[in-house]
Amino acid sequence: METTHVLCIIWCLITFCTATKVNYSGHKVIRFIPHNEDQFKYVEKFQFNPGKVDIWRGSAGIGIPLDLSGNEDELRTVIGSFERFGMNPGVLMNDLQEGIDYQLETNKGSGDANADFDYGKYHTLEEIQGWIEDITKRYPNIADMVSIVKSYEGREMLAIQIRSNSSSNKAGIWIEGGIHAREWISPATVIYMAGKLLEGYGEVENVTKAIDAFDWYIVPVVNVDGYKYTWTGDRNWRKTRTKHLLCYGSDPNRNWDNHWCNGESAGGHNPCSDVYCGPKPFSEPVVKGVADFILSKPTGYFKIFIDFHSYSQLWMSPWGYTKAKPKDYEQQEASSAATVQALTAVHGTKYIYGPIASTIYVASGSSADWTYANASIKYSYGVELRDQGQYGFLLPADQIIPSGEETLQGLLTLTQFVQNNP
Repeated sequence: METTHVLCIIWCLITFCTATKVNYSGHKVIRFIPHNEDQFKYVEKFQFNPGKVDIWRGSAGIGIPLDLSGNEDELRTVIGSFERFGMNPGVLMNDLQEGIDYQLETNKGSGDANADFDYGKYHTLEEIQGWIEDITKRYPNIADMVSIVKSYEGREMLAIQIRSNSSSNKAGIWIEGGIHAREWISPATVIYMAGKLLEGYGEVENVTKAIDAFDWYIVPVVNVDGYKYTWTGDRNWRKTRTKHLLCYGSDPNRNWDNHWCNGESAGGHNPCSDVYCGPKPFSEPVVKGVADFILSKPTGYFKIFIDFHSYSQLWMSPWGYTKAKPKDYEQQEASSAATVQALTAVHGTKYIYGPIASTIYVASGSSADWTYANASIKYSYGVELRDQGQYGFLLPADQIIPSGEETLQGLLTLTQFVQNNP
């Protein structure tokens, strides 16, 4: 009885604490850059068990930044340990709450009063799902709204299916955003691209060819519960919202049944960690829902899978769980090179491409590893969108449309590459 009473008290405290908006006043975002092998070895060790600080950007090697967020007390000890290895911090954000407030204050949109939906601003989950319903009705000859699965909290994950009648035997493309809740530029970019694909069919040559060549499934927000919570409770929330004994959520990009929690960081097994891999593979309904939908199609149907994230400007292919190269490495690298070249040509935005493990960090149980190995999708990618750290997850809304423009051109180039290199 006493144990039950204590657990009830703990649960009530958790519920109360998560019912109010989290304030990040006094939290900073800092950066360390390893410049030699000894420094990077320490960075690797730290990343395995970062304690209470929040890793915003991981380092995969010498010269690659490590970005951390925390309050003054949390960062003081970390800074001291890094300085002993000759790494002094740079400050990216002096006050995280001010950055959050600035993003919301400047979320004004494109200013087009005649637009039914403003692609130049960040939208709530309800606004996004309303847009999906509206735009599929506006283009009934080529678009359908598809419900993929219901989340832990009972919300629908909605997709836009785009298809033409050019052929009854086309391959598929799966595009998703918002698997990590706080990465708002991801859903915003995916929404922009979906809108321009629908608007451009029959009007823009490369768009028309891409839709005639493939069936498209586009999910703006995978982690619907988490994304909702970033608007109502914690702007910096990353995980799902499943309930555990002491904490909420699992990392939906560590929850796939491919090398799940295999050699994962210490945080991967901690339910309170941002990279908690979950109690078992596919424990998260939204992750299992995507996997089940993909597997419901014939093997080989999907030719492209892209999971959009932020930030760092990286276009990445498998593997994530190991630095060993997969058998399709050469074609994956060639496709990434062509995609990034087309993307950069639009606004000059520089992207790095390569395998996940050697480009950002080793991560097991990821979406791209699973779709490549378990669903036979050769061209599987995890993409980190803008920027490189000035704003991080708090990218101003005036960068949404440029991000969408460049990413769409990269994506259209990728479809051409895959057609020529099936």
